[in-house]
Amino acid sequence: MRAEAVRRALADALPSGSVVVDPDVIEGYRRDRAATAAAGMPVAVVRAGSTGDVQAALRVAAAHRVPVVTRGAGTGLSGGASAIDGGIVLTTERMRAVTIDPHAMTATVQPGLLNAELKAAARGHGLWYPPDPSSFEICSIGGNLATNAGGLCCVKYGVTTDYVLGLEVVLADGRALRLGGSTVKDVAGLDLKRLFVGSEGTLGVITEATLRLRPAPPPATTIVGTFADVVAAGVATSATIAACRPAALELMDGAAVAAVERVHPMGLDPGVGALLLAQVDGAPHEADLVADAFRRAGATYVAVGDDPEEGEMLMAARRMAIPCVERQGTVMIEDVGVPVPLLPDLVAAVTAIAERRATSIPVIGHAGDGNLHPLVCFDPTDEDAVARAHLAFDEVMAAALALGGTVTGEHGVGTLKARHLRDQLGPDVLDVSRAIKAALDPFDLLNPAKWL
Repeated sequence: MRAEAVRRALADALPSGSVVVDPDVIEGYRRDRAATAAAGMPVAVVRAGSTGDVQAALRVAAAHRVPVVTRGAGTGLSGGASAIDGGIVLTTERMRAVTIDPHAMTATVQPGLLNAELKAAARGHGLWYPPDPSSFEICSIGGNLATNAGGLCCVKYGVTTDYVLGLEVVLADGRALRLGGSTVKDVAGLDLKRLFVGSEGTLGVITEATLRLRPAPPPATTIVGTFADVVAAGVATSATIAACRPAALELMDGAAVAAVERVHPMGLDPGVGALLLAQVDGAPHEADLVADAFRRAGATYVAVGDDPEEGEMLMAARRMAIPCVERQGTVMIEDVGVPVPLLPDLVAAVTAIAERRATSIPVIGHAGDGNLHPLVCFDPTDEDAVARAHLAFDEVMAAALALGGTVTGEHGVGTLKARHLRDQLGPDVLDVSRAIKAALDPFDLLNPAKWL
């Protein structure tokens, strides 16, 4: 009866066609790309088309004490958008507006806009939106904001929060807040907008963002280095960052390279121990600095090229690593990070864990800022393999924390890493976080039962 009452209230409060109750359609909204994250069955999906729609849906949820999980494009990798039994899934996929102000060098966007669509809109004015997740073609700006997404070029240009000037956020009770604005400098009051960036939908629903744009970057030079093993690539990464700040510095171990070559042959050597891809767009001598750092770390091969098509092809190989590895079975995607000088220690620990647990763990990642994605692969029909994989997953996170690192650099905590968050933050920080949550969402309606 409660479910029917919620559905009727939503239908009364929202425009026709906004509320979905068909179980077959709902099924497509229950989970993100986190293969092992549990997902419940919501009573309805709300396809919001405006801030007013979001306010109406949250007011209904508040009146009926029904939990709400906000969903963007469903490309998340940590279970942060997993639906909850008896709750509402609020999707912002229809909210796709974008306005570019070329003089102020800003973009005002709704959360359903894809990262690639924002880049294209900015490019039309000779501008650039730098945050560059590997899934930029299919992930939404709202999801990027919710997880404070990074990407390939964040080693030089920063992550999502570095480009946020202002937000419109709807709280659990339906109030809409305007936080920040369009000015580059603004220190009036608490910087609440940054509280919502990376909060994974637990504090409010972002319905609009004003984002900084940059002039288009100069053409990039690409440097490729191959190594006998992934630890040597980690040493080369540390040496490179000590010498200069590349626009991108990406790592693929031999297993990831081989996976890409099996699915999309691109001329990469599947027999390498590891591959580093760097791009520089600054002073001409930067390419030489990177190449020298690779060689000093023992690279077996180094090549430097300024062909933009070839450079983009190599970066495309890195972007497709995860879907190619997923062809091998079920994958739990880690998102750990450590200080860059300790990267060799982290990759050595992952290698040891894979051997000890007899589990395949290809490694890719944004080596330049110490953020790696070990891909824990297993056969879901083999109970022993599943158990070993889960142990390996936990041990990789423990290894990162032992090195002073983090359980997530950009994918978010979601459900997969919630039990590990206390190990990183400690009880006092979690208590303060929960107090903030309680002040903004006293009935714990927004993405409950996740990391908070």
